[in-house]
Amino acid sequence: MPILVCGSLAFDTIMTFEGRFAEQILPSQLHILNVSFLVPALRREYGGCAGNIAYGLRQLGAHAVPLATLGNDGQEYLERLRALGVDTAHVNSSTESYTAQAMIMTDRNNNQITAFHPGAMSMAHDNPVPARNDITVAIISPDGRDAMLTHAKQLHAAGVPFVFDPGQGLPMFNGEELKQFIELASWITVNDYEGKMLSDRTGWSFEDMASRVRGVIVTLAEHGCEVWEGGQKTVVPGVKATQVVDPTGCGDAFRAALLHGLEQGWSLARCADLGNRMGAAKISTRGGQNYTAPSI
Repeated sequence: MPILVCGSLAFDTIMTFEGRFAEQILPSQLHILNVSFLVPALRREYGGCAGNIAYGLRQLGAHAVPLATLGNDGQEYLERLRALGVDTAHVNSSTESYTAQAMIMTDRNNNQITAFHPGAMSMAHDNPVPARNDITVAIISPDGRDAMLTHAKQLHAAGVPFVFDPGQGLPMFNGEELKQFIELASWITVNDYEGKMLSDRTGWSFEDMASRVRGVIVTLAEHGCEVWEGGQKTVVPGVKATQVVDPTGCGDAFRAALLHGLEQGWSLARCADLGNRMGAAKISTRGGQNYTAPSI
């Protein structure tokens, strides 16, 4: 059945810094920060959370339906999605803006610094949740601020269970807005850093959140993840990657596995196990949409 993926479509410019950010930034001089990083490797990739998640879903054989907005330079991306077998019926195009652009710099420890130009993503709220009765599950992933708020309300009103995945968009929302997302959602997924911020802003522990939704998943990179259900925590072990090449899009690969499992009626622990294996497969390749999914 179709899975609705609300989020961004973007072009990623990915740069590799061969040193460590921590060795170049002086903590005592942050008030006059002025640094430059030499990046010998640079490439352009297809990205954005909706695009990356849709790619992962197609790798798993699922029916991916992005709800997203491209800019006036997005025809190439639209054609790629169609070639992958992604349902693009609800991908809008804006003639007034560029497609969203992410400039991502990664150091040798896989730390990342990202600059993001929202472009057409800022108009994503004008693209409503479609009135379809075949959508079984959805996700609210990072997108324009108004779009995330609007789509969450529309999905809840339509009775469509959805995953709340605030990701790098989390700082846009205050505690009350984040509480509203949680009250509307069926599941929450965050990494450990985002989880700490979500807990701090709402004043709710993971156990508190899990009492309001069907489950909370907190990813811990190579250490696996925590699954919170009904006040109980289950730790799902991590999966060792064959090689560590590029972390860009690992979270989206995990979320594709989560959505696929939820659509199939799996337990959250089984979903998380596949997510860990998807993340390990993704980190072994460059870019967010160039890996092959592991066997299910």
